[in-house]
Amino acid sequence: MRIAVFATCLVETAFPQAAIATVRLLERLGHEVDVPAGQACCGQMHVNTGYAAQAVPVIRNHVRAFAPVLDGAWDAIVAPSGSCVGSTRHQQASAARRAGDETLAVAAERVAAHTYELSELLVDVLGVTDVGASFPRTVTYHPTCHSLRLLHVGDRPARLLRAVEGLELIDLPEAESCCGFGGTFALKNAETSSAMVADKASSIVATGAQVVTAGDWSCLMNISGALSRSGTGVHAVHLAEILASTREHPWAPA
Repeated sequence: MRIAVFATCLVETAFPQAAIATVRLLERLGHEVDVPAGQACCGQMHVNTGYAAQAVPVIRNHVRAFAPVLDGAWDAIVAPSGSCVGSTRHQQASAARRAGDETLAVAAERVAAHTYELSELLVDVLGVTDVGASFPRTVTYHPTCHSLRLLHVGDRPARLLRAVEGLELIDLPEAESCCGFGGTFALKNAETSSAMVADKASSIVATGAQVVTAGDWSCLMNISGALSRSGTGVHAVHLAEILASTREHPWAPA
C-alpha cells in the first residue's frame, strides 16, 4: 500500500520519534510511505478552546495537504494520534459548516474517510497484529480518551502489544480514567489536572511495569511528566515506538 503519514503538530514539534517509528514500521512491513509537505495542525486545539472560526484556515491547509489521497496518490492516511484522527473525523467538517464553507466540509469528510489511527490501520486495513516487533520489557497500556471514546479502537492496541516478542503486557487499574491532559484543560484547570495525572501515575506505578504506552504523545507527555517528577523510573513510550522496535534495531530511551 501507499500510505501518507499525518505526523501531527505536537509530534513533529516535540516528539518526532513517534512519526519516525511509524514510517520505519510501515516500511518494514513492505509499504510505500510518504510524509506530505505542507501539513501542520489539524485545528483540534482551536476548536477545543472555542475558536472554531479561526480553525477554518488551519483545516483548509490540512485538507489541501492530504487531498491527493482523493486522486489515488495514497491508499490511506495514518496518524500516531487518536486525538488528531478524532478531530479530522468529528470536528473538521462541522467547523467548516458552521463557517458556511460547505465545499471545505465535504472535502474534509472525504479526506477523513481515508484517515486512520495507527492501530486501526494495522489491524483493520493491513490485517496484521504481529508486526515482527521485539520489546523485552514489562508494559502497561493507557487508552487515551479520544482513542477510547471517539474512535472506539477497543482492544486493537492490546492485540498488537501481546504479539510483540518479549513484551509482558500488564493490565492498568482504572485504565479508562482520563490522565487530566485534555489540551488546554491542563492549563486552565491546573489543580484538577494535576490531581488526575497523579492518580494515573499511581495506577501505573502500582502495575510494576517498566514502560507505559499509549497512542497519543499528548497524554504521554502529561503522564511522563508526573512519573518523572515522582522519580518513578517508568518510561513513557509511544505505541509506534514499541512496534517499530526489533532485535536488530531495539528501542532505546531518548
